[in-house]
Amino acid sequence: MALSDRIPYQALVDRPRLHLPGGARMGVWVIVNVEEWRIENPMPRAILPPPMGQSLLPDVPNWSWHEYGMRAGFWRQHAALTRRSLPATLAINGHVCQAYPRVASAAREAGWEFMGHGYLQGPMHKLPDQNDAIRRAVDEIAAFTGKPVRSWESPGLTETEETLDLLRAHGVEYVADWVIDDLPQAISTPHGPITTIPYTVEINDVAMFAVQHMNSEAFFTRGRDQFDRLYLESADNARIMGVSIHPYLTGVPHRIRYVEELLDYIAGHEGVRFMTASEIGDWYTAEMKGRGL
Repeated sequence: MALSDRIPYQALVDRPRLHLPGGARMGVWVIVNVEEWRIENPMPRAILPPPMGQSLLPDVPNWSWHEYGMRAGFWRQHAALTRRSLPATLAINGHVCQAYPRVASAAREAGWEFMGHGYLQGPMHKLPDQNDAIRRAVDEIAAFTGKPVRSWESPGLTETEETLDLLRAHGVEYVADWVIDDLPQAISTPHGPITTIPYTVEINDVAMFAVQHMNSEAFFTRGRDQFDRLYLESADNARIMGVSIHPYLTGVPHRIRYVEELLDYIAGHEGVRFMTASEIGDWYTAEMKGRGL
């Protein structure tokens, strides 16, 4: 069976009418991605090309580009969310709990949900032992937070045919890799269903700034336009919107204001509920169970 056959096609217009908690019409979740890039390895992405096309290790400028986010940029994003008392989901490499305990502790103290994001930053299909990497990630995060890891976002949204089965076997209930809809959907595994949480590769600072090289203010304008359309549609049925940020991209001084402006714009609308990954997943599974689906 092809992996895609495990998630049957559903047209958004045919989905059953769903009702968010508290009478909300739209759920929004903010994902803060904190990652460990090892300086002895090639960087997952770069802002500066190598001189004369000759790659070097260590890649000091591009490693430092990311490291700035963990040392400075994260704290701007943390302030933007905590000063507004907004919940957040921390997509975290498991080893960040050891490598950057100050960052992980601040997120824990803020009450953010810790979402598994691999053990070290790197694609799932390149791991020599994917099961071990997942186990190490969920065990280390659970030991740090005192809570089981219920949600997962693979680095780069990468999966193999066995990733979902392994995640579910390790207790993960919700996954953000499948950017297929504006509502969750269940995917079958031998260990029970795992449910997609609507993530985004569009309202995502990696795509906008590291790939598409957009102007800084585009984070607000694109995010506003995405929200406006989903909010309009949510008059007929619930909608979920994700906002994905990385400290080294939108935690920098010339972009953080646009994150703040987008959060304020969204919060200024009635019927919007900021949620975490597992809150969205729990809501959806309860709604489906209540309908016998």
